[in-house]
Amino acid sequence: MTALDLADPERPPARDAALTRMALALLGLVALLWLLPLPLSWVPEPIGPAARAFGEGARTTVLLTLISGAFGLVLGVATALAATSRNLGLRLVAQGYVWVIRGTPLITQILFVYFALPAILPGLRLPDFWAAVVALSLNVGAYNAEVVRAGILAIPRGQTEAAIALGLPRLLVLRLVILPQAFRLSLPPLVNNLVALLKDSSLAYTIGVVELSLIGNRVQAESFQPVPVFITVACVYLALTTVLTCFTQALERWLGQPRTGSRT
Repeated sequence: MTALDLADPERPPARDAALTRMALALLGLVALLWLLPLPLSWVPEPIGPAARAFGEGARTTVLLTLISGAFGLVLGVATALAATSRNLGLRLVAQGYVWVIRGTPLITQILFVYFALPAILPGLRLPDFWAAVVALSLNVGAYNAEVVRAGILAIPRGQTEAAIALGLPRLLVLRLVILPQAFRLSLPPLVNNLVALLKDSSLAYTIGVVELSLIGNRVQAESFQPVPVFITVACVYLALTTVLTCFTQALERWLGQPRTGSRT
């Protein structure tokens, strides 16, 4: 234990408090997803009769976001490592991928994966949900790659050189020295990318994914009452992003606190 740990005895409780907030945010998200139809059922038409559909759409939206976010994080880290490698071929591939994805609209990427990819690769006809997952993962992966790459480059080069001088293999240096620090530095913008992904997932309705936006569009098309329908959709998105933001902020605080009894 360092002198800083002894001088600041409140830091471990702060870490526990952050962990508690994370658990509460997760419970809040689960409660929101499964109990959402109940309060919506009390709202007058056209919302009440479609309450169950709104709940199912919200669950699809969150599932789409979490799966795409997980794949996008892995893809972003891999691309960032390729972009910072010594291999020119890997760097060119990583830079080309980021350039293409960041330079084209997300809706074009979704339509390309769903409609054009099967024409290029016959037999590769993805269901609408998984086509959206692929497109969203590729999209957020490119943005995550730039964030993680910036985090890696922010690590002082002397730390890498010192670890290598101690005899650590490069892969071990990457896993134990570079990536943990880069991840902490990159966490706030990665969180922003995840929240943006939740909102961007609304574009999946263009290929028929039955998520929150498509449910809202169907209800307003049947009722011809766009105002209450899209206010409801906006409120559900706002609730989802708020809970997700609370969880990620608690995660940032938790990772920012030292572990009890840790050595530095």
